[in-house]
Amino acid sequence: MQQVTAIFSVFMVLFYLGAGIYFVFYFNLSNLNKPVRVLLGSAFIFYGLYRAFRTYVKIVEVFFTKDEDDE
Repeated sequence: MQQVTAIFSVFMVLFYLGAGIYFVFYFNLSNLNKPVRVLLGSAFIFYGLYRAFRTYVKIVEVFFTKDEDDE
């Protein structure tokens, strides 16, 4: 089950980074000011980078470390 959640985390990282880039560069609604869009997009991007780091650590732990039970 940990393998499934690790792979799902990769998709969530892509979502957060994509949403952040969308808010910063492509989102143009007249009722949302540009500073608010940039702030929201930056928060999504930084959280996506944080999740990418945590996901990388989790994938290395789940897929590439040898369990002591396997011996």
